[in-house]
Amino acid sequence: MQTLTDSYLLSNGVTIPRLGFGTYKTPEGEVGVASVKTALETGYRHIDTAAFYGNESSVGRAIRAADIPREEIFVTTKVWNTERGYEKAKASILASLDRLGLEYLDLCLIHWPATARQYQDWEAINRDTWRAFTELHRLGKVRAIGVSNFKPHHLKALMETEVKPMVNQIELHPGQAQTETLAYCRDNGVLVEAWSPMGRGKLLDHPLITGIAAQYGKTPAQLCIRWCLQKGALPLPKSVTPARIRENVQVFDFTISPEDMARLDAMPPTATSHDPDEIDF
Repeated sequence: MQTLTDSYLLSNGVTIPRLGFGTYKTPEGEVGVASVKTALETGYRHIDTAAFYGNESSVGRAIRAADIPREEIFVTTKVWNTERGYEKAKASILASLDRLGLEYLDLCLIHWPATARQYQDWEAINRDTWRAFTELHRLGKVRAIGVSNFKPHHLKALMETEVKPMVNQIELHPGQAQTETLAYCRDNGVLVEAWSPMGRGKLLDHPLITGIAAQYGKTPAQLCIRWCLQKGALPLPKSVTPARIRENVQVFDFTISPEDMARLDAMPPTATSHDPDEIDF
């Protein structure tokens, strides 16, 4: 983990840059285009969006305008909950490609699992959605496929299919260590991506994090991103501020000690989002 363009190897042989640029809550329009352009100019080669974010068109504009070969940029999007099931999921992926203005996706994810709280046949719904993913993967429209916000019991049904999920994107940061999910994914060859590596900003003034960051001459944001990397995960920091976009990649010139990693691991729970088993959307 020496540079921004170092990669992980997914289970199907596709490489994915170890650090990505998140775009959640990045607005559609010139702000969205400018932030992705800044990220690419900074050296990011991994851009993460979603149909639900409403900014795929802006992300696509920035990518197409960049003087960077398409094959050097790794692009991820996600299928929203209202588009579950084979036909809807397939149409959603193709619509995302159209909005992005791209011929193919590098990665597509099921944004949230269908769960027992909402559906008696939740496992069948997830498998049916996954069938659309595997078909478009086979056709070359999507180079890699995976899920987001899945716990081990959500993943198990998909792990029994012909094409297993390659990625699971979850909330991961100090205070949300996701030990069980991390271990399950590691044991089954699923790469974990970390959305909200700074806990949606709530960790940036946490006294333990600010204190440890100061010891390394780093910002709290850089410490959180580095923590994710040392957990074997792929962090997806986000910002529309150029200085912070550049700051968030300065994480390859230090290593958090085992003692400090243990202190960060032991932080009390600080989840910033929904329990996937309790969602009602």
